[in-house]
Amino acid sequence: MIPIARPTLGPEEEAAVIEVMRSGALAQGERVRQFEEAFAGAMGAQFAVATCNGTAALYLALLAHGIGPGDEVITSPLTFIATANAIRHTGARPVFADVDDTLNISLEAAGKLIGPKTRAIVPVHLHGNPCDLRALSALAERHHLAIIQDACQAIGATIDDKPLGNFGTAVYSLYATKNITTGEGGMIISNDPAVAQACASLRHQAYSSRPYIHEAAGYNFRMTEMEAAIGLVQLRKLPRITARRRELAAAYDAAIGDAYVRPRTLPGHRHVYHQYTLRVPRSEVQSRDSVREELERNGVATGVYYPLPIHLQPPYLVDGSGVSCPGAERAALDMFSIPVHPGVSDGDCALVAEQLNRIAGQVKLQAR
Repeated sequence: MIPIARPTLGPEEEAAVIEVMRSGALAQGERVRQFEEAFAGAMGAQFAVATCNGTAALYLALLAHGIGPGDEVITSPLTFIATANAIRHTGARPVFADVDDTLNISLEAAGKLIGPKTRAIVPVHLHGNPCDLRALSALAERHHLAIIQDACQAIGATIDDKPLGNFGTAVYSLYATKNITTGEGGMIISNDPAVAQACASLRHQAYSSRPYIHEAAGYNFRMTEMEAAIGLVQLRKLPRITARRRELAAAYDAAIGDAYVRPRTLPGHRHVYHQYTLRVPRSEVQSRDSVREELERNGVATGVYYPLPIHLQPPYLVDGSGVSCPGAERAALDMFSIPVHPGVSDGDCALVAEQLNRIAGQVKLQAR
């Protein structure tokens, strides 16, 4: 079976963890600081704050931008539920704007939802495909809103050759299946020193400059030294990992026929392919699930990210608002992802494409 995800770990990460273990210094310390500094530089930002996971990173970033009870935050319904949960945990209300054919938040849909309580937009770079950040930033600026990027799946992505850190606050996940990983972990990047300082303080019980004097009711969202040690090694591998994912994606683009629809990537936007996603036009003889089942029978694992949009999830149905996001709802029924991690060999890639084309050919025959 060709797995849908596999972390790129080796003896370098193992040696880095053993070094930390032998040092006896396991909690947040010098390696976390080094990882933050290196991460900020790689992502084009001045500051980085490491956290225990990506959800905590988004939550702290929202707090640092002053988001709280009574506020509304516009975001995508087609993402992991953690995006909306982080907003809700601040006391604010997530407002869901439909997606376009990039599978990212629609500029038009977001613009129609801005109201007197709107304080921020949280665009998601779904599957590693950068959203229309320039246009969304201009919209936010016109309405005096904060932009906080959910870049949890988009580490290394660029727009016009500029890393996402050039466009303001962003948060990343370093979960086990992400393009680079620390097992669990997250990162906030920002060019605003006040935002960075607020996040750094809140993640460590709101420590002040005086030991054991706390400025607020903070949290324990720290990263460990072992996670940071792994992260430093992984960050050095990121260019190679990204290049391989893009190489595999280009091979899929060339080999897989037009029976499958690809989400659009905007001009000048460099996808990092956390997932390589296809869409299956529904018909009487074919569905997304039937394609996945046939691939599974032939040794190819697949995934659906995500099968139920957030506005249809039980925690977000209770307000009775009757939100409709038809673009997200269609995508949830017809999209699926195929293996694109660096562990996929050229032979694996050719096999996956061959199986997909074979399935499409069978469907064409059945439709006659």
